[in-house]
Amino acid sequence: MKEALLYSRGKDKSVVCFLCGHNCHIKNGARGICAVRENKDGALYSVFYGRPCALAVDPIEKKPLFHFMPGTRSFSVATLGCNFQCDFCQNWDISQFGKVRGTDDIDLQGLKEFAPEEIVAEAQGNNCRSISYTYSEPTIFYEYAKDIAKIAVPKGIKNVFVTNGYMSRKMLDDFHPLLAAANVDLKSFNKETYRRVMRADIAGVLDSIAHMKELGIWIEITTLIVPDMNDSDSELHDIADFIAGVGKEIPWHISRFHPQYKMTDRAPTPLSTLKRAYDIGKSGGLKYVYLGNVPGDDKESTYCWNCGETLIERAGFAVLKNKLSPGAKCPKCNSIIDGVF
Repeated sequence: MKEALLYSRGKDKSVVCFLCGHNCHIKNGARGICAVRENKDGALYSVFYGRPCALAVDPIEKKPLFHFMPGTRSFSVATLGCNFQCDFCQNWDISQFGKVRGTDDIDLQGLKEFAPEEIVAEAQGNNCRSISYTYSEPTIFYEYAKDIAKIAVPKGIKNVFVTNGYMSRKMLDDFHPLLAAANVDLKSFNKETYRRVMRADIAGVLDSIAHMKELGIWIEITTLIVPDMNDSDSELHDIADFIAGVGKEIPWHISRFHPQYKMTDRAPTPLSTLKRAYDIGKSGGLKYVYLGNVPGDDKESTYCWNCGETLIERAGFAVLKNKLSPGAKCPKCNSIIDGVF
């Protein structure tokens, strides 16, 4: 455990956590909504600091980030817990551990300790150009991520959040000099869906996306298209219009749903729905739109926004060919391709 950042002490040893949009008021001996930040005698602690539940070497495309150092490796880190409770969570066994197993089951789960220095050494040893805080929600293990990032940046290793976007501005302002890129899940564009399915407020997510853009963090957005939840034309238009309003250069990853966790009452997303969403994104002015969880589809590749030339050819998470000219330009029409290359 380590004492948390971004909280205030109140009366009767209570605390208020300012890390994410929930702003949890936590009584002595209790934990926040994420189930991994605990009040001990009026001080807030990050329970799983230094105790990752998952470590892996991934292609950066798996995050997914297609315009951030494509073809490179990223060292992935996760701890248990999440500040959302999505019924369709793909990693529910680690993100929802407190809800599935009971919040008293918090004895570090036999997890091996990895100091921040060891994480950075693992990234270096595996020739990773970045460290991704991913699989579960990285906001809830912010202290661990920040301590790793402070060591990684001077060694030339960049830091990436794969996030639901429900962090506070206080957290982003504190972290942004160390955070190079983020993929944000924009799970819906309906306030009631966010409240009922994610148990959160969409306003906090939209504000985080806009603020990351203001801070100069490279952003890509993913929407998992869930049948009968967020697949209407009107909602897809709303998502595309919002992204375009923040920046037409922001890549939109449209991902296929597969039944998971509590949402096994519907089939995987039809390919026709994904392609309809793709067309909506392109017609809305977005320069880069991709389909995910559809291996072999040609809409995994990067095309020039101006002339349509194939620039980065992909199969799944593998980069087969990168034809970008120096300066991240299209070799055919000389247009600059947005991203960090």
